[in-house]
Amino acid sequence: MTINWDEFDSEIDLIIENSAEATDEKLASSISSITRMTDEEVKELFPSPADVKKLTELMKIVKSSQNRNEKINNIVAKSEELGGVILSLLQKFA
Repeated sequence: MTINWDEFDSEIDLIIENSAEATDEKLASSISSITRMTDEEVKELFPSPADVKKLTELMKIVKSSQNRNEKINNIVAKSEELGGVILSLLQKFA
């Protein structure tokens, strides 16, 4: 199933604008629906909406149709922004 990232981004932005508690639930649900993580794992790893937004950005790069080198270059270019998300994921799965 192909993910429409523009639509997903719009959905995430809308959810972030909602109240904090509802946002946490909806964000976790949205992310867990396209990953192998559960809602609880998402909330534990990425407690703030800003962290979830960064995770979404990383997932867009990884799932893009770009070749491997372009993906790596994009991640490196955004490494300061995405570093915390990458670290959280690696700690979870390492």
